Amino acid sequence: MPTPQKILMILTSHASTGVASHPTGVWLEEFTTPYYAFVDAGAEVEVVSIAGGEVPVDPASVQPAGKNPASVERYLADAAVRARLAASPALQGVTAQSFDAVFLPGGHGTMWDLPASDALAALLGRAWGEGKVVSAVCHGPAGLVNARDEAGRPLVAGRRVAAFTNSEEIAAGLDKAVPFALETRLRELGARYESGPDFAPFALRDGRLVTGQNPASSERVAALVLEALREAPAR
Repeated sequence: MPTPQKILMILTSHASTGVASHPTGVWLEEFTTPYYAFVDAGAEVEVVSIAGGEVPVDPASVQPAGKNPASVERYLADAAVRARLAASPALQGVTAQSFDAVFLPGGHGTMWDLPASDALAALLGRAWGEGKVVSAVCHGPAGLVNARDEAGRPLVAGRRVAAFTNSEEIAAGLDKAVPFALETRLRELGARYESGPDFAPFALRDGRLVTGQNPASSERVAALVLEALREAPAR
């Protein structure tokens, strides 16, 4: 029997945009949709956060029961997975060696603590150099901005990348709150940035790098990660 593939999901620990009316954290669908897609495909998933402890969930990403995406409804009824977000291990000390893929869910919180994490940048660089799948959705690609490939270049340089667009950020009313414009930064790093219509599903795969534009892209990103894993050499 083949060894189950292992996926590391790294979540934000940052809960505030600095704007009183906009608490933040992880956008829940961007965690739950890939998480359940991976688990249902037979993968083992480990969930950590930048600082450890309770993962902040953007309150705007959770509606009353019955009005959420199916994966969020499943999560709300899943005490075991909710407990994992209530007491997540910290990223510090985690290595990429035992994982086949790394996944970064989004949410505005990622714009602050993912780029600031030297541990994350180092882990992503090692994961890439070891042939792992590296993936992110929406604001999750903020975690890629300081990661370097095995040649010391920005990991995204010359590679096709999708992420939350500048126009989506303006529409969300947070373009003045975030520390940088994600689309702009990725372009500055040499990424071959691509996007679809605002808030519509759009995801792409460039070899082992898989990214998606917004929450609606979570399902497609997860499918592309699983596709990349199926094509990876067996461990």
